[in-house]
Amino acid sequence: MMQEIKDILLLQKREMETRLQEKYVDRKTNINLNNNIIKVIIGPRRAGKSFFAFHFLKKIGNFGYVNFDDEKLIDVRNYDEIINALNSVYNNPKYILFDEIQNIPKWELFINRLQRQGYHMVITGSNSNLLSNELSTHLTGRHSLITIFPFSFKEYLRLEQKKLTSSEIKEKLSDYLVCGGFPEPLVKHVEIKDYLSMLFNSIVYKDIVKRYKIRNVKEIEDLAYYLMSNVANEYSYHSLTKMTSLKSSHTIRKYIGYLEESFILFNLSRFSYKVKEQVSSNKKIYCIDNGFIQAKGFTITPDMGKLYENSVACALKKDEATVGTTIYYWKNQQQEEVDFVIKKGDQIEQLIQVCYNLENVKTKNREIRALIKAGKELRCSNLLIITADKQGCEEVEWFGDKATIQYTSLWQWLLDKQ
Repeated sequence: MMQEIKDILLLQKREMETRLQEKYVDRKTNINLNNNIIKVIIGPRRAGKSFFAFHFLKKIGNFGYVNFDDEKLIDVRNYDEIINALNSVYNNPKYILFDEIQNIPKWELFINRLQRQGYHMVITGSNSNLLSNELSTHLTGRHSLITIFPFSFKEYLRLEQKKLTSSEIKEKLSDYLVCGGFPEPLVKHVEIKDYLSMLFNSIVYKDIVKRYKIRNVKEIEDLAYYLMSNVANEYSYHSLTKMTSLKSSHTIRKYIGYLEESFILFNLSRFSYKVKEQVSSNKKIYCIDNGFIQAKGFTITPDMGKLYENSVACALKKDEATVGTTIYYWKNQQQEEVDFVIKKGDQIEQLIQVCYNLENVKTKNREIRALIKAGKELRCSNLLIITADKQGCEEVEWFGDKATIQYTSLWQWLLDKQ
């Protein structure tokens, strides 16, 4: 068995060395390698977690690497055999990278033991619940958490390796909004829709169906397709029982949880100072990457309004992981709505509307009216509308309530944001 594991690790090492020769876009995430805190990298499959780890670990020289997305390694029960093979292949490394660690049973006991033995551990995983919400319980030592998402728009532009004009940036934004930011198809120039369709299927089967032993695969597929075709829309568990083949609200709640854990979808709660109202209100659904929407949703022609809003939601979701903000949407009894409420600590920092086209006067007035009402209720004067090309500020008044509305183009906001 020892030799078989060693052979697997040798092949994985060759694959890693080959990948290190590929084009790399710096993710600009700070990691301190000089302490023994366990580094935990989470995010969607194929978002670049291991590639990111390869590049920051190679700065310190020798490190060991094991990818547990291999069924032969998953079946190993004596983990000492893995360490013995690792020490042989990598000449007793002090730094170890374990990829997709959530695939092996009792991984946390293994990691804790290696840390106690003096190894510097870096682990990655594609399940947010297993490797995020429960980390404090699983890992007895201190740990730092890094979330790697698909490319931001700024990272996407770095692939060009040259400065672009504003018109070129706008053209790139159109591609980014449809194709998304998963690195591999962009770097290797493979057919994006086929790639993302297969990636989606892999996530559903490996991270959900297999892990949770789901018998009716079509039910969760249908639910995921429906939600991705309705990004930026509200939903309730009850309403989904009418719109999908699933007739149990409990099962729908559970399946949406699995889709969130696997970084396919995420939802926003309706903002309220009353926790009970927040919990009981409808939620809004978003997809972790625009490319999935085009690859697996029901729509054929891109809905630019939805793609604009989803791209903003993804950027704000990244803020939750990096700067500690929390995002909601706002809606009053008159059904007037603000797309995003940005909260940090106890303060509402900003209210954001996303509107692809503001040429229609009724549309513009509707967006402004909701912003002013929400700003008054939430005591926030930082009001922003993100649109296709409008820049600047405008003083407005609505039935005696005055406000300053800021406007910015999506491409400029994305570049300033990240």
